[in-house]
Amino acid sequence: MVQLVALMCVYGLGSCFALLGSISVKLMPRLKIDQGKFGGLISAFMLSCLIASMIVGIVIDMVGYKPVAVAGFIIAGLCTLGIARSRSYAAVLISCVLLGFGAISLNTAGNTLLPLVLFSGKNHAAALNLGNVCFGLGVLLTPLIVSFLFQKLSYENAVSVVALILLAPFPLALLAVYPVSEGGFVVTDALALLSKPVVLIAALMMFCYTSLETSFCNWLPVFGKEVIGAAKPDAGTAAVDASAQRLLSLFAVAMMAGRLLASQIPGITTYGCWYIMGASAVAAATIAWMSAAKGVGQARGTALVSGLACAPIFPTIAGTTLSHFSPKVHGSIIGIIFLMGFVGASIAPRVIGGLAKGSSVQRSLRLLVPLAMLLFVLALWASGFSGS
Repeated sequence: MVQLVALMCVYGLGSCFALLGSISVKLMPRLKIDQGKFGGLISAFMLSCLIASMIVGIVIDMVGYKPVAVAGFIIAGLCTLGIARSRSYAAVLISCVLLGFGAISLNTAGNTLLPLVLFSGKNHAAALNLGNVCFGLGVLLTPLIVSFLFQKLSYENAVSVVALILLAPFPLALLAVYPVSEGGFVVTDALALLSKPVVLIAALMMFCYTSLETSFCNWLPVFGKEVIGAAKPDAGTAAVDASAQRLLSLFAVAMMAGRLLASQIPGITTYGCWYIMGASAVAAATIAWMSAAKGVGQARGTALVSGLACAPIFPTIAGTTLSHFSPKVHGSIIGIIFLMGFVGASIAPRVIGGLAKGSSVQRSLRLLVPLAMLLFVLALWASGFSGS
């Protein structure tokens, strides 16, 4: 049962990350806000994730997996319900801030459990790639569910269904039997990790990667609406919106497939940095293509390739890093690398939204190319420090 809880945790994380992007085309008119203010909601969520990341990482090393997993499902579900029912920008903003704590609880519980409960605890990067296929499933199903329900139900009821799905695993998390903690953790153990080069470089790589993935998850539907709307000026608004929302689903399918394939690569924990270098190079080329894309086919192609490129990066960063340390500090390591990751994720989507006000989301995505190139350089650097 604990394997299922770990998988549902990363599914819930994917759903939280996809939520705002999935409902963007309905939420902005509902709240009467522009791309800049919507970017503010994304940044608030990411800033909350940043703050929660280090706190929850230490908490899980101190108290164990169960309280954090249980809290994650409850907080994520209730905050999504708040986003569904709130009508003011301020109320939605508060829900987004609190949602960050739910998302990070799910993230930390899931990604510290997966290396212990899959592959007999002997292949961390493979376990995280395989387990995080469910992250892609969350990113995939959330916009599909929302897109379908928007055609059948009101905005409030459609998003409330997503909230109930996030709450559903709560009984399993409460009843599951978790691995026994090694014990002996003290806060100074977490602080000592800050002097480890392999942890610091991993954190910098997460700065770049989370900026990329978060920008895709939240801006792909708006990017698609711009490109598809220009290519099909006679199409109805509802048809364009539905087609644009499906880009996020294509991204998620590609991410799932890429992670499934990565989990089967021999030696991915040992040679992970080389795979990250290849993926970041593909990501940079794809973003350049995306900023110049014209037509529905190119929009779909860029969504698919960007998903494949992003797929193995985070699980491989985390897996290769965790493999160097005892499980008693895994929560703190996840907290540290995500702390830096969410700095980038808090900034990039907001900057893209701000630039889009005077131009377009499509052109603003060019901001991500230097980040992908920096990720390549950091992975090359990390290969020397970590021996991978």
